[in-house]
Amino acid sequence: MSKLTLDKSSNFALRIVKLYKYLTTEKQEYVLSKQILRSGTSIGANLTEAEFAISKKDFLSKAHIAYKECAETQYWLNLLYKSDYLNAEQFESLNKDCVELLKILTTITKTTKDNLTREKKKFTL
Repeated sequence: MSKLTLDKSSNFALRIVKLYKYLTTEKQEYVLSKQILRSGTSIGANLTEAEFAISKKDFLSKAHIAYKECAETQYWLNLLYKSDYLNAEQFESLNKDCVELLKILTTITKTTKDNLTREKKKFTL
């Protein structure tokens, strides 16, 4: 896992924490904000766990959970935007970062899965 990926997920989590504060104080919204706080901060937490994985399969599992949490975060962002809790500028800025993380996580999980498949084939020949 690159330091850049960990930094991006950490910076995204900080943005989500600030979004949570904004939603609860300015918009008086407590249900959706709690959901996005959980999923948006979970991405980096799972990537940090992946850093200390005990095997490549464990790494893949944690990275895949981070991917799923990122996809869920995108769902909540869309819902917050469509329900007028976020304006277009706020949504597009956060969604851009979320999409970037999704692309990175897609590459990480796909590459790891491909490497595991190659290793498995190497041992079964």
